[in-house]
Amino acid sequence: MNKPPLILTNILMFTITGLIALVAVPLEAFNNGFDWVEISACIFLIYFSGMSITAGYHRLWSHKAYEANGFVRGVLAVGGALALQNSILHWASDHRIHHKHVDQNGKDPYSAKNGFWFSHIGWMLREYQHHRYDDYENCRDLQKDKIVMWQHKHYLAIMLGVNFGIPILLGWLNGDVLGMVLLAGVFRLVFVHHSTFFINSLAHIWGKQPYTDKNTARDNGILAFFTFGEGYHNFHHIFEYDYRNGIKWYQFDPTKWLIRSLSTIGWTKNLRRCPEERIEKAKVAMQLQKVKEQVSSLPDAEEMLTKLQHEYDLLMHRMAEYYAAKKQLMDAKRQELKLGYDKLELAAKYKELKASLAEQKSNWTKAYQLELQFAR
Repeated sequence: MNKPPLILTNILMFTITGLIALVAVPLEAFNNGFDWVEISACIFLIYFSGMSITAGYHRLWSHKAYEANGFVRGVLAVGGALALQNSILHWASDHRIHHKHVDQNGKDPYSAKNGFWFSHIGWMLREYQHHRYDDYENCRDLQKDKIVMWQHKHYLAIMLGVNFGIPILLGWLNGDVLGMVLLAGVFRLVFVHHSTFFINSLAHIWGKQPYTDKNTARDNGILAFFTFGEGYHNFHHIFEYDYRNGIKWYQFDPTKWLIRSLSTIGWTKNLRRCPEERIEKAKVAMQLQKVKEQVSSLPDAEEMLTKLQHEYDLLMHRMAEYYAAKKQLMDAKRQELKLGYDKLELAAKYKELKASLAEQKSNWTKAYQLELQFAR
C-alpha cells in the first residue's frame, strides 16, 4: 500500500528548528551564555504558548469546558499561533475526531495504536488527512466565534508575526537579538511542540488507567509536569468536558489553576465539572475489574469474588445515598432556606451518610488490597 505524499513544509520546519535547538542553542550557551532576561522570557513564552494550547485550543474551544470573555479568547488565540500548531478551527476539528474515534487506525488522526512515532509527530509528516482539510462540519459552533474565524483567516500572518516579532523585539530591548531568538524563539518552540505532542503519544502509552481501559489514555503525574497539566489523560478521555485534568488539589495542573483564577475576576465562567459521584463510580468499577482479572484463575476465586462483589454493591449503595443527601443539602443552601428542623435533620443525615460512606470505602479498600495480595 502506497503511503500518502510527504508534507515538505512540516518536515523542514521540524528538522530545522530541531537542529537549531539541539546544536545552535548549546553552542550559543557555551560561547556567550544566556542572561536572566533571556531565560525568563523563554520560560514565560513556554507557558504562554503551551497553555494557549491546553487552556485555549483544547479545553476552551475543543471541549467547551468553560467560557471566556473576548480578551482572554483573543490572547489565547494569539498564544496558540505562537505555539505553531495550526489554527484553532483546524486543531479543534482534529481533536474532536480523535475523541470520537480514539485508537481507531485510519479514523483517529493520531491514533496511539499506530505507534509512538506516528502519534507523536509522524501523523503530521504525510498527507494522511488531506481529504478533510477543508471539512469543519464538526466545528460549526466554532465557525460562529469571530475570534476563531479571525485567527483561522489570518493564521499565517499572525503566526509569523508573533514567532519572529516577539523574540526579535525582546532581543532588541535586551541588546541581544540572536540570543533571544535562539532561546525564547526556537528552543521555546521546539520544547512546546514536543511537550504538547507527548499528550498524543506518551500519554497513551505510559501511566495508569484508574478510570477506564476502553482506550489507551493513561494518567501520569510526571508527564503532567511537562504537558501543562494534561498528563492526567485517562481521566480526560472519560470525562472530556471537565475543565480540569488533575482533579486533586495536589495534582500539577497549571491550566486548571489558570482557568479557575480567571474565574475569580469574572474573565472565565461556567466552569464545567463532572459530578463527583460519576468519577468515584468509574474509579471503583475499574478497581473491581482489575481484581476480577487477577484472581479469576485462583482455586478459591469464586468465593473471593463473591465477597468482593458484596463489598462493591454495598459501596455503590452507600455512595448513592451519600450523594443524594449531598445534593439535597446543596439545593437547600442554594435556595437559602431558613435553618429549620428539616434542614437540621437533613444536615445530620448528610453527616451520618458521609461517615457511613467513609467506613464502606475503608472496607472496600481493605477487601480490594487483600484480594490483590492473594492474587500475587
